[in-house]
Parts: sequence; C-alpha cells; structure tokens
Amino acid sequence: MRIGIDARFYGSVGKGLGRYTQKLIENLEQISAESELVSNPKVRNEYFIFLRKENFNEYQPKVDNFHKVEADFKWYTWDEQFKFPKLLNQYNIDLVHFPHFNIPLFYRRKFIFTIHDLILLHFPTIKNTMLNPVLYWIKFLAYKIVINSAIKRSQKIIAVSEFTKNDILKNYKISENKIITIYESCDNFCHYNPQDSHSILDKYGIIKPYLLYVGNAYPHKNLEKLILVFSDIFKTENKLHLVLVGKEDYFYARLKKLVEKNKIVNVIFSGFIPDADLDVIYRESELYVFPSLYEGFGLPPLEAMAKGVPVACSDHPCMREILEESALYFDATDEKNMLKAIRDLLKDEKLRNKYRKMGYRQIEKFSWMEMARRTLDIYEFIK
Repeated sequence: MRIGIDARFYGSVGKGLGRYTQKLIENLEQISAESELVSNPKVRNEYFIFLRKENFNEYQPKVDNFHKVEADFKWYTWDEQFKFPKLLNQYNIDLVHFPHFNIPLFYRRKFIFTIHDLILLHFPTIKNTMLNPVLYWIKFLAYKIVINSAIKRSQKIIAVSEFTKNDILKNYKISENKIITIYESCDNFCHYNPQDSHSILDKYGIIKPYLLYVGNAYPHKNLEKLILVFSDIFKTENKLHLVLVGKEDYFYARLKKLVEKNKIVNVIFSGFIPDADLDVIYRESELYVFPSLYEGFGLPPLEAMAKGVPVACSDHPCMREILEESALYFDATDEKNMLKAIRDLLKDEKLRNKYRKMGYRQIEKFSWMEMARRTLDIYEFIK
C-alpha cells in the first residue's frame, strides 16, 4: 500500500498531537525494519510523511520505504482545505491517516483519523479563545462541519480511550464497529543525572520543594483553581512552590495576571522545557497535580509516573480509566477536596511511596509499539 500520514503536527510543534504522530511514525519504521529481517512482505508498505517547513528537518526517515514530503499548509486554513488534497492526490495515496479531525472536506479518497477528544464540542465558550465573539462562533461552526464530515466519510476512527469512544457515540450517529480504541503511551525518557539537577533547576528559576503541572493552560485544564488552592496550601507550607510548565501564550499570560492580581507568591511560570531538561523537572518535584475538567487520554500524569512522581489527579472518568488505582483522585470542581488530596500526599511519605510504586506498574500497561502495531492492523484491514 501507499500510505500517507499527515505529520504536520509532528514533534514538539504539535504538543500532544505532535508526540502521538511522532511515536506512530517512529514505531511504524521499526516494524518495517524488523519485517525486512524476516522477509515479511505483508508490512512492506510505502509511507509518505507530510510535514510543514517548521518540522520538516525534525523528521529524518530511518528506513528507505518512508519518504517525507513538504506540505506547508497551516492547520484550519483554506490552504489546508483546497491545496492539501491536491498534493495528496499527486502521490496516488491508497490510504491517508490523519492524526486529528481536520480532514480537508474535498479529499475524497480513503482515510482514517484519530479522535483524541471532543473538548471543542464540550467547551464552546469565548473563554477558550482569543477571537472576538463573531469570529469564534464562525470557527466553532466550521469545526462542527469538518468533524461531522470526517466521521461520516472515514473508513475507520481511532479513539484513544474507551471514554473518548463512548463520547463519540453519544454525540454522533455512528456504528460502534467503526470506532476502534487504541491507547496512547508515555515516554520513559531518561536523561536524569542528579549531579546536573541543580543547574537545570536554576536555568528555569525553579526552587525546591515544588508541586508540578506540565501542559497547556486552556480553561478546561482548570489551572486557575489549582493556583487558588496552592495559595491556601502556602499559608502552612511557605517554602513550597508551584511550577507550571508550558509555552508562553495568551492563556498562560492570563494566569500570570491572576497571580499578580491576587498577590499569590511562589508560583513559577517556567515556559516551555525540552524533554532532556523536563526529565529532571519531573523527578525533582514533590508530586504532580493534574486538575483537568476534561481529557481524552491524559498523557502528562503517565509521564510523571514514569519518572517516579506520585500523582494527584481529577476524578474525570477518562483519568480513572487510564490511571486506574495509581493516582490519588479529587473532585476538580471542589477546592477543598483538591486541597485535601494535595495535602495528604505532601504530608505522608508512605502514601507517596505507595502511589510511586503503583505508577511504575501502571505505565507498563501502555506501549507506543503496541499502538503502532494495532494501527497498522487497521491499515491492512482497509486494504
């Protein structure tokens, strides 16, 4: 088969979507390389990896049946809708895998796509955007049109959790057989050297001890409530800090204004931190806090567990599915409940060790290679 993968989100530029796309491609390459050793023609497909200019050099094919193609069409634009389909057609692709819902309306060949969540459907508020109200609702209408079209026209849909699969079924008239749940995984990257930890913490202005959050600051992440809860914890734990790791944007700027307005101290906005340094930031933290109101999979808590960090997490159904009993849960809408969970973990070393051990066991249930193998099975089935 000639398989296309829309990798315009590839790498750090695409955040969670970028990590997913990168790991899919890397593991498909490994499967292909292994098949060469056993002369298995079944998985000898030709892959065309479509990238933007900003991540084109970040991906370097490792096997000769993977080819990269420049597709410098910005997401959610007219170029994506009209020019990208023409480029795909030039390569006579048998099947395209889109890792996100933004499939061009005028692409009419076979495709599958991955739905990570339906956040935009559940949180359609002006608070979630920098756009003026009119432009926002136009954008929201376009989102509904595009995702409806993708769901109807796709050969198969990959959901990253049973929660996401059920969410799709509740909101769209679609056969359950069309949706296949394939879990994501987490990286147990290990660049940790205790001798380097002080210099790396200093680089980002991080002071121990600290609570940690890693990710974006969209409103559904509920970071405003986390900051307010931290201000209460600080009254009795005045050496403690709260570290928020994420690329500076409109939403993080708004959080900074909240901190300044309420004169909350010891909140550290580190900005974006690359994986090599992030390993240290995770491992030196007291615990990881994830107060999100909605998730489709919830990768950061798993990454924290892979670093041996105990996790306090919202009791959202998706998080209970992915983390099971390996986190201490709280009601993310209740400040007192969140406060109690964080304090319980901070004060009890035995409790932290318990969740640390359970976290190590939990991450063994997820594998990027298994994700790639099951995705390849879908490619082959559609063939």
